Amino acid sequence: MKTDLSKILSISGQHGLYRYLAQARGGAIVESLADGKRTVAGAKNRITTLADISIYTTEGETKLREVFLKMKEVLGDAPAPGAKAAPEELKGLFAKAIPDYDGDRFYVSHMKKVVEWYNEIREKASFDFTDPEEEEAGEEKAE
Repeated sequence: MKTDLSKILSISGQHGLYRYLAQARGGAIVESLADGKRTVAGAKNRITTLADISIYTTEGETKLREVFLKMKEVLGDAPAPGAKAAPEELKGLFAKAIPDYDGDRFYVSHMKKVVEWYNEIREKASFDFTDPEEEEAGEEKAE
């Protein structure tokens, strides 16, 4: 099954990733990727879809979808180093996967978050992502 990064959420103050299920009166109904538990993410929480996240490069920005795919090319079927890995190990991974990442604006703390998300998607979803351009073309044909 394809993974739609526009439906995978990062919620401030909550650990892990969540799948968007439906709109609720006080926010959004979400399901934890890790354990499948459902909860309501309140309107006060900062909710970000993974499709909206990019990392800084010397040329501009690279969408997280592309970062994950490049990391998969480098790592193969192996998991990414854990968030507690040495900063040099994380920098080395990103130097191989995204050689032009901007070291002045893409910090080790960001790298830790990206590898956590990578490993969670590797375990609970797939790297076969839906293509937003294909979806837009399909919506236009339906109209």
